[in-house]
Amino acid sequence: MPRRTTVLVTGGAGFIGSHTCVELLDHGYDVVVVDNYSNSSPGALERVAKIAERPPAAVHEIDVLDRHALSWVFDQHDIDAVIHFAAKKAVGESVELPVEYYDTNVGGTTALLRAMHDHGVHRLVFSSSCSIYGNATKVPLAEEDPAGPTNPYARSKWLCERLLADICRHLDGLCVLALRYFNPVGAHPSGLLGEVPRGVPNNVMPYLARVAAGRLPRLSVFGDDYPTSDGTGVRDYIHVMDVAAGHRVALEHLDEETGMRVFNLGTGQGTSVLQLVAAFERACGVPIPYEIIGRRPGDVAALIADPGAVARAWAWTTTRDLTAMCEDAWRFQELNPSGYPN
Repeated sequence: MPRRTTVLVTGGAGFIGSHTCVELLDHGYDVVVVDNYSNSSPGALERVAKIAERPPAAVHEIDVLDRHALSWVFDQHDIDAVIHFAAKKAVGESVELPVEYYDTNVGGTTALLRAMHDHGVHRLVFSSSCSIYGNATKVPLAEEDPAGPTNPYARSKWLCERLLADICRHLDGLCVLALRYFNPVGAHPSGLLGEVPRGVPNNVMPYLARVAAGRLPRLSVFGDDYPTSDGTGVRDYIHVMDVAAGHRVALEHLDEETGMRVFNLGTGQGTSVLQLVAAFERACGVPIPYEIIGRRPGDVAALIADPGAVARAWAWTTTRDLTAMCEDAWRFQELNPSGYPN
């Protein structure tokens, strides 16, 4: 019987990482997880094992900045490919803590690349971000549109893409797919797995869920004077299960050509903050109080994907709509009012 393909998932206990672990396990991969639990919980991986009916092959509590620990992980496992999620990801926080964001996001990526190179692993799916497009002059956004990151988080992802592309130019045989996904929301439809940020959520969907549950008083809407239909920021929300599926499909296409390739993952549909509030109210059945406050530094008016390239290349598209995103997120909130038990 042939050996299963083994995939190292950095940040595998996080929101997107944990859902991707389920997707990989469901499709026959062996999964090795590294995570420092700075914004995640071991409880997520317990839920991964329950949903997939088998656990990851191994879980290591390490920081991707720890080169020696990363090297040890590669020594312990016969890794075939890597999906790299481990990063700091909050736009507002990155403006306040730029050094930490560059250190973790860029430094963690170079540490991982060193360990991969030293151990002869040449296949990488990189979790990038739509935020690198910045203040776009048009929407929807295609991969060839210019980058214009407006905050340290976005710039750190753009720097990672640039260094990956440069390394691919100098190292024969390296295969990298960078996935610029837009705003991931929702939860696993079982209600067992979802987004559990530490402290007050930085992302809108878990914040909405906590307001609906009465755990937070109201949603703060950052600006109502953008050039959009209702003045609030417009984003391309994508179900986390679709993001997970996109990463799994990327693994299947890594070997089609060497070098660096970039694809958007999105629905191509824009939703304003107030439209999202209305959709979430329909899902949870209670009104969501909110207040309009000033714009947040680093935010932009609209980010919507043109997902055509990945559809043409892989015959793959998203399958879940905004209603499913809100219903799944609310189901997880109802079943897990305080997050994971531990």
